[in-house]
This record gives sequence, C-alpha cells and structure tokens, in this order.
Amino acid sequence: MQVLGTNSQPGEPADPAHFTGSVRLHRLATGGEHGIKVFRVEFEPAARTHWHVHSGPQVLVVLEGVCRVASRGGRVEEVRPGESVIIDTGEKHWHGAAPGSRMVHLAINVRTETSWLEPVSDDDFARLA
Repeated sequence: MQVLGTNSQPGEPADPAHFTGSVRLHRLATGGEHGIKVFRVEFEPAARTHWHVHSGPQVLVVLEGVCRVASRGGRVEEVRPGESVIIDTGEKHWHGAAPGSRMVHLAINVRTETSWLEPVSDDDFARLA
C-alpha cells in the first residue's frame, strides 16, 4: 500500500489558456510510484476544457450535475452523477458542464501528461447525440 500526498487547500482557478468559462481545480492526490494524479474539478454551467490528449488513460467520475464529453469526430455524450467515463491513451477529447448545470467530477490520471489543443467551438459543444 502507498499513501499518496494530499492537498486540502482551496481549489485554484483553472488556467484560461486551457479552459473556457469558470473552472476550479483541487489537487487531491499526486505522485507515487504508479504515477496517479487525482483532481476534483468544478465547472460552472457551460464551462469546459479545450481539446486535449493524455499520454496515459484518464477516468472521469461525475459527482454532481451533468457532464458533457466528446472525442474528436464523435458525438457529445451527457454523463450524470455516479457514472464514469474512461478516456483512452491518445484520444483527442474535451469535457465540461452542460448549459444550466454546474458540474463536478473527479479526474483520475494514470501515468499521463496532458497536451492542450484548441478551444472547443460553441457548435461542437452544443452538438448532442
């Protein structure tokens, strides 16, 4: 067993170079020999990440609200509290809160670095399945 370092400090505003809208990040656990990082991410309505790619897998666990998530060329999915999403290594994607719904998720990254890309257009964000 390995206890990961924790950070109980208040969340920090997400970097506007990588997010659209108001988003706060809480670093819950980082480090360890397995390279696991856990973030609690709070999105205000319609806030979202930019397109991005991870060098390892990512798991999103929705805690509150309605999460929108999409891969490049795929349809926008809505994910609700208690549901999870697994994003494969190298999958170009974005995620954020549905309009009119604040959303909170845990982001669990395993041995991954993030490559940030362009903002998600309003048309891409609004394109539901």
